[in-house]
Amino acid sequence: MFEIEKKPRKGLLAVEWVVMGYLLLTLLLILFAHTKMQDPEPMLWGRFRIVMMTLALWAVYRMIPCRFTHFCRIGAQLLLLPWWYPDTYLLNRIFPNLDHIFAAYEQQLFGCHPALTFAQSWSHPVFSELMHLGYASYFPMIAIVTLFYFFCRYKEFDRTVFIILTSFFIFYVIFIFLPVTGPQYYYLAAGIENIANGTFPDVGNYFATHNEALPIPGYSDGFFYQCVASAHETGEQPTAAFPSSHVGVTTILMILAWRTRNKLLFYGMLPLFVLMCFATVYIQAHYAIDVIGGWVSGALIYIVLHFLYGKIWSVRK
Repeated sequence: MFEIEKKPRKGLLAVEWVVMGYLLLTLLLILFAHTKMQDPEPMLWGRFRIVMMTLALWAVYRMIPCRFTHFCRIGAQLLLLPWWYPDTYLLNRIFPNLDHIFAAYEQQLFGCHPALTFAQSWSHPVFSELMHLGYASYFPMIAIVTLFYFFCRYKEFDRTVFIILTSFFIFYVIFIFLPVTGPQYYYLAAGIENIANGTFPDVGNYFATHNEALPIPGYSDGFFYQCVASAHETGEQPTAAFPSSHVGVTTILMILAWRTRNKLLFYGMLPLFVLMCFATVYIQAHYAIDVIGGWVSGALIYIVLHFLYGKIWSVRK
């Protein structure tokens, strides 16, 4: 962990370049749309602090180039992912909401709204807790795969975290320009009776000034229910519905776990992945089509990023 590297990395890491790229893209959007935004100054200062933090960690690594300082550089960027998430709401609320289109397509595809009926049909406390366990396993699964590669597959560690972190930012870009809030927000804004009757009103810019959500379905006294509810109260916003980044990222994690050929890692995570896919609809965070979109986008993003890293960063090395 603390052995000095013989050939330390000189410039920014791949994940740091990705962060800087996303930071620049959103900075330009803030500058162009600042007249439509409420109090953009904290967003600007937040970006400045991230740049300073990145440079400071780079400087520490250059002074003490070892696995530990290398991990700190990457870990800091991963830990900041929840900070970037609310940004998608602050940016995408300048655009008209599109939930009515996705809700209508969901009705056409399934003949009903799974997010509306799933929790009502399966309300047993044990089933509810399993669903919330699946949803709550999101960040632990990311940590497990990241740490496994760091300790057991260090040569593939940089590529792995590049794929994980870049996938997040790809989803964030989609969420900015495709403002879909998901059932928990849209059902409340549109009215449950309208949804049940197959009517999906266009709510326009409603979410520019409203962020109220339906109560999370399930057994409210359950431990994992409380974990999910606390997380939603802390950082959830009316954004990031299509495609489901929870499903997309965990699809990528499962591919990464499968590539290790470690059966304990892959099959240990598999039940959590299955629960996750059902849970996103159960707790009304996503439409069922968001889950399908998560599977497809997760697989495609993995293929593209795996290829890009091999082509670009292998040459830089």
